[in-house]
Amino acid sequence: MDLNQIVQFILPGIVVAVVAYLLGSLSFSIILTRIFKNHADIRSYGSGNAGATNVLRSVGKKAAALTFLLDFLKCVVAVLVGKLVFGYFAGVYGAPDVVIQYGAFIAGFACLLGHVFPIYFGFRGGKGVVTSAAMMALIDWRVFLIVLLVFIITFAAKKIVSLGSVLGAAVYPVATFLVTFFFDYRMQFLSMVSDATLSYVIASTVFAMLIGLTVIILHRANIKRLLAGEEKRISFSGPKEE
Repeated sequence: MDLNQIVQFILPGIVVAVVAYLLGSLSFSIILTRIFKNHADIRSYGSGNAGATNVLRSVGKKAAALTFLLDFLKCVVAVLVGKLVFGYFAGVYGAPDVVIQYGAFIAGFACLLGHVFPIYFGFRGGKGVVTSAAMMALIDWRVFLIVLLVFIITFAAKKIVSLGSVLGAAVYPVATFLVTFFFDYRMQFLSMVSDATLSYVIASTVFAMLIGLTVIILHRANIKRLLAGEEKRISFSGPKEE
């Protein structure tokens, strides 16, 4: 993209970011806990985190499963909006199709920020693991499979969600660089884009670094507990549901 095309995409980028942020602000862990637990606030229970893992521990399996599904779907919708809007303007401005991926990254990151800092719930949300996973899956399934494999292996070995999440977030930018550089830019093998340039590789890696770093920073308390050997292992039994 040249400078003129970048300027042309500023307004669509702002629109996509706002819509995605508002979607991300729909904190389903808070909403569903209020429904399942008599108007209780999930942030007052367990770890205090507004996420599916805390819902599982504090509310129950049904609420946790719905939280996971809806948090995943809200980011799916946000990323699809980003792709559609940037795809439309790419056609209007004659920009390369690769900009559609930029729209997806902008939407995904804005949705993540909405999940973490929800405008509807006092800017106190979750840590964005499920939301980030949805974004990875829609933007680049190849990278998503690598990150998911890291998470599954870690969780299977330790039964600690936060450890798998932190390691997955750390691997995300590395996997993004390797996959986009070798598969998209160098070999054009199983490519997500047909016109990948080195600037695309760099931009994708930077976005992935921002997202991965955000998730890691949000888990800083978990990291302290992991280092101290105090982080809890997950139990799928959950509390007794009424």
